[in-house]
Amino acid sequence: MGGVTESLVTHRKHQAAWYAPLVGALLLPATSADGEPRVRDLPVAVVNDATIAGLPIAVAKLRAAGADVRQVEALVARRGEDPQPGLGALLELAGSAKNLRVYAEIPLSWGLLAALDTVAAARTQGLPIFPKFRVGGLAAELFPTPVELAAVICACRDRGLSFKLAAGLRHALRHTDPETGFTHHGFLNVLVAAAFADEGGEVAEVAEVLAATHPLPLVEPARARRDDERPLWVGFGAGNVLEPLTELIRLGLISDGRASGKSADR
Repeated sequence: MGGVTESLVTHRKHQAAWYAPLVGALLLPATSADGEPRVRDLPVAVVNDATIAGLPIAVAKLRAAGADVRQVEALVARRGEDPQPGLGALLELAGSAKNLRVYAEIPLSWGLLAALDTVAAARTQGLPIFPKFRVGGLAAELFPTPVELAAVICACRDRGLSFKLAAGLRHALRHTDPETGFTHHGFLNVLVAAAFADEGGEVAEVAEVLAATHPLPLVEPARARRDDERPLWVGFGAGNVLEPLTELIRLGLISDGRASGKSADR
């Protein structure tokens, strides 16, 4: 529980800071819900680190402890597996839980488009379920190319789906990690790419934005839309909040407490 304790303390500090509106809910593993009284009044997102079936119990325990549980996030399948069974279990949760957004982490592999169709159909029925994608990890195949990620963003756009991303988004700009050799997507790239897609951009145009490694083609489009509602992309999980915040300040995209867009997740 040491890691959880440290995260709780740090998150409360972030909530009291001037940049608090930029910080989302605290990501909390479902298995840490037992005996966790320090979450009172904290906005929490429960992440399944065991089974989807255990999520409703974890949510109930945290809410009983006074936490403001706003969302759950769950992997629906491993790469190469059919995502539909896991997605079906999450749809049941989305239909039964109150005041809860559900993020289904769908692998960027076989069955992706059919899974997006399922999520889109559920959204038309009023279910609060949304896709989530992992764009990094410990192997090269877990990092989609700019074209692959652009296709996913446009597929979400075509279905009217906002989405969340996880892993690999530590820095604002696309870059290659000198230690691993993996090329990571930049969160500023994704922000501008989502805006271009929302405005009707084709896959090739969106991919060009995702592939940019210089701030010049990204900063001005982000600044021009700074006071607009952020389209499509809800946000991403960050282990270190201050790192991306510092980069946004250096790029001139945060001033007087304002950021490069209003979050759709608040």
